[in-house]
Amino acid sequence: MTCPSPEPSPTPPDWPYCGHGATTEDPVGCRGIHIPGHTSCLAHLADADRDAYLAGPASRADAVYTGTPFSPGLLRQLLRALCTPDNRFPFLGDVRFDHATFTGDVWFDDMTFPSDVSFEGAAFTGATSFDGVTFTSDVFFERVTFGSDVSFLGVTFTGGAFFQEATFTGDASFDDSDFHGGADFGWAAFAGETSFRGALFRDASFKGARFEAESQLGPLACGRRLQLDGAVFTVPVIVEAVAPAVTCVRTRWASAATLHLRYAELDLKDAVLEYPLTVSARSTPFSSGPGDPLPETLLSGHDPGVRLTSIDGVDAAHLALYDIDLTDCRFAGAVHLDQLRVDGWCTFANTPGGIHWHRLLPRWWGRRSTLAEEHHWRAQCAPAALAQGWTSPPADTPVLRPAALAALYRQARKSLEDGKNEPDAADFYYGEMEMRRHDTTRSPAERALLTAYWAVSGYGLRASRALAWLLGAMTTTLLALLLWGLPAADPKPTTTGRQAAVGQEVTLTTDTPDPVNPTGPWSERVTSERFEKALRVVINSVVFRSSGQSLTTAGTYTEMTSRIAEPILLGLAVLAVRGRVKR
Repeated sequence: MTCPSPEPSPTPPDWPYCGHGATTEDPVGCRGIHIPGHTSCLAHLADADRDAYLAGPASRADAVYTGTPFSPGLLRQLLRALCTPDNRFPFLGDVRFDHATFTGDVWFDDMTFPSDVSFEGAAFTGATSFDGVTFTSDVFFERVTFGSDVSFLGVTFTGGAFFQEATFTGDASFDDSDFHGGADFGWAAFAGETSFRGALFRDASFKGARFEAESQLGPLACGRRLQLDGAVFTVPVIVEAVAPAVTCVRTRWASAATLHLRYAELDLKDAVLEYPLTVSARSTPFSSGPGDPLPETLLSGHDPGVRLTSIDGVDAAHLALYDIDLTDCRFAGAVHLDQLRVDGWCTFANTPGGIHWHRLLPRWWGRRSTLAEEHHWRAQCAPAALAQGWTSPPADTPVLRPAALAALYRQARKSLEDGKNEPDAADFYYGEMEMRRHDTTRSPAERALLTAYWAVSGYGLRASRALAWLLGAMTTTLLALLLWGLPAADPKPTTTGRQAAVGQEVTLTTDTPDPVNPTGPWSERVTSERFEKALRVVINSVVFRSSGQSLTTAGTYTEMTSRIAEPILLGLAVLAVRGRVKR
């Protein structure tokens, strides 16, 4: 969110500094701006002059109290003189407290400011309270220093609220505040405990903010975006937010942290994780108080889930994801991806599915989980007919080469295997092998072997493909045996012998004739008897056994081949089924 700044405070000669309180070290003296018609600021006017000024119309026009040192008594006098019975500040124009100093405790509770208010560079030395205040226009707290606790409970910011580079030394509470015009806490420093419980935002920016005490950011609701880019969390923090976009680009988590989100699209690009960070999708609405659900009307009708878009540059060893949609997540650039924890119901992108025709041949995509990077590569590099249904990469997003995709799949697969997510791990193994097959830097022999492995069984992961090949091999073997492998008739052993003389031993010789190749038309070779014999040979071959059936020379070689190929195909089918049912 672009943050407008108030006009710079007036400077001499139009609004000369008050000369009271000059010292040798500070020859200018008080930094307060002159009250019109006087040579002093409000703090150093004579009592009669101050009363006359506050009672007159000039105090209700554009009021400039830049640099004024406000004691508790002076602030009470100003507010008592100017406030109407309904606690409205009756300024007709803008009011400036830029670089003012507020000593002691300060209360602006339940007041209404009808115009722009600026506290730029102001310093509050004591406890400060703006509880129940209504700012009907923009309010500027840029570079303000709160030296003690500050409270903005139930404040309504109708315009923009700008706290860039503000310093919160004590505890800061913005519970139940409503930021209609957006809020910018860019580069603010929160040294004490910070709470935004029940706060409502249109836009909220904590870009570059620093949280140095245990904090709970939320639960809060943003109508558009919650920006935590470059923020630093040096202590444990829980962020609970309802927002369509949450950006944590270059956010530094120097302690354990948890992000509970709803309706969110989260970007963690280049985030620095020094300790575990858990990101989870909240299934039920947040509560801003006992029995008081946080309003979500700004996002009604949208998907309440959480979608992660990038972990590029993140050390994934400290990242845990729970119930996150990873369909469009970019994993490229993450380190220690093999140690990423993916728990709960996390979903990945899927293949487009269906039949696609390429060069007059049908291609059928089986359903499997994929990385978004494979979608980008296929949409850009595959032939037009095969690129249909794959998601194109966003603008300025580089497309990885197959070798890099294979490494990415290998690391992600290890993470899923460690989490006992075997089905998705099997899909990622398939993706890894696909990228190796398409990697042109590999040798032709290796790619040919991978292509054969893919065609026969889908890398041992497609049972239907392996069973189809097994059925085809068995059918081929059966036909070959019917037509050429079984002999025309079963050879019958014959015994011959001769007795040279009575009383001598008889020598007998038993011999089996060679099988005779079948002849005649094929219709005579295909009989039920021959079919039963061939089927017995085929079934025995599948389980790597010999049928003991007499075969011709062609049949013998056919059986030898089938006893090698068909058990392999059966094993690949069993392996594929196991990969799908294993947990």
